[in-house]
Amino acid sequence: MQKLGLTQSLQQKLSPQQIQFIKLLQIPTAELDTRVEEELEENPALEEGKEELDDITDEYEDTDTDTSEDNELDVEDYLRDDDFSGYKMHGDGDNEDKEMPIAMQSTLNEHLMDQLGFLRLDERQYTIGKQLIGSIESDGYIRRDLEAIINDLAFSQNIDTDVDEVEEILRKIQDFDPPGIAARDLQECLLLQLERRADDQNVDVIVAKQIISNCFDEFTKKHYSKIMKKLDLEDEDYIKDAIELIRKLNPKPGGSSSGLVRTQYLIPDFILTNNNGELELALNSRNAPELRVSRSYSEMLQAYDKSDKSDKKLKETVTFVKQKLDAAKWFIDAIKQRQHTLLNTMRAIVDFQYEYFQEGDESKLRPMILKDIANIINMDISTVSRVANSKSVQTDFGIFPLKYFFSEGIATDSGEDVSSREVKNELKQIIDAEEKKKPLSDDKLEKLLKAKGYNIARRTVAKYREQMNIPVARLRKEL
Repeated sequence: MQKLGLTQSLQQKLSPQQIQFIKLLQIPTAELDTRVEEELEENPALEEGKEELDDITDEYEDTDTDTSEDNELDVEDYLRDDDFSGYKMHGDGDNEDKEMPIAMQSTLNEHLMDQLGFLRLDERQYTIGKQLIGSIESDGYIRRDLEAIINDLAFSQNIDTDVDEVEEILRKIQDFDPPGIAARDLQECLLLQLERRADDQNVDVIVAKQIISNCFDEFTKKHYSKIMKKLDLEDEDYIKDAIELIRKLNPKPGGSSSGLVRTQYLIPDFILTNNNGELELALNSRNAPELRVSRSYSEMLQAYDKSDKSDKKLKETVTFVKQKLDAAKWFIDAIKQRQHTLLNTMRAIVDFQYEYFQEGDESKLRPMILKDIANIINMDISTVSRVANSKSVQTDFGIFPLKYFFSEGIATDSGEDVSSREVKNELKQIIDAEEKKKPLSDDKLEKLLKAKGYNIARRTVAKYREQMNIPVARLRKEL
């Protein structure tokens, strides 16, 4: 038997304005322009420009003012008015609108197809070559099994071929530029580059080929003594020069293609200047776009409120206008709130790391976590996290992501907490100064750090070493 009952529950939900603010807060300056542009295109009640004094008050909510002109306004006239300027439209006099020339770049695939065209191949061979080039991955390797490629050719191109014929064409493609292209693994890639060397009678090239061909496993594990024994070499210098030559080869030939190079620009969100010891913080002006609510749309709404028309279609239209006006106001408020939160957070970070920002000395960075800043500005940790994750600051000594200033604390013998960044610097200096023939293990590194007063565990040493992309002792070994 079914029972009916009443239950009470308390739920917290984010309002649309809060969600909009959160989304705006976490995007960096470079993306804010795009977001503002999208909003201006979607919302005709939002305009670019300085906010006028009359706009500060909510005009569209105030219907007490009566002017003779209001009676002459017709909503339909505004609906036909499409002369609102877009966001940075062409011809508005802004120098930034000038189109920048875009350099023509060919992709790796296009580059290889151009070279394939120079080979004197018949139609069947050309199709096989085209299939092989299409199977090359972005880093320049062809990892798809030749048998699978043969099946592809049979099903998609109706070409019945065998491994010998495909390998013959593959070898021709492997002669293309960049050197090492279309290799099936790293070993083949390095050998292809060594075979391309003009001085193939050079001792270093010959030894390097032998190392890659016969001792590749030992080479990757840096077991140099085993290599010398296997190749029956007594002079260590032969191995040393050959290893140096191999290190200069490109393990990712596809990555060097100009078509794959993408330039990324970092736009700082804050600018911090040191004016004779006084730190001055400013928000990048691109974080503060000048936006306002459209006066035309506000007046349109006022006109409707004073009119006696009760047409249903007109009501729907004005409801739409009202929604757009509200959305425009919320967006402007969210942008202002974003600026306020960004500045508050950054000021707290600057105050916390005041000594560091005076000189840029990393050893003066204090241990700081998100909670420290959240407590100072009385905001949630997630808000600070959104600010810190994607923003950067320009200082007198470079541009830094805000995450750079956050670090854990490590206890020292003197009882003080120092930043983990300072410990990492110390660890890097020890590794840089170690004897490369006998690199220091994590255990020895831990003891050396403890001797300097840092109470740190071996696993923490390993964690910091990995964070700095420093390999284990065995792989740091050199001849």
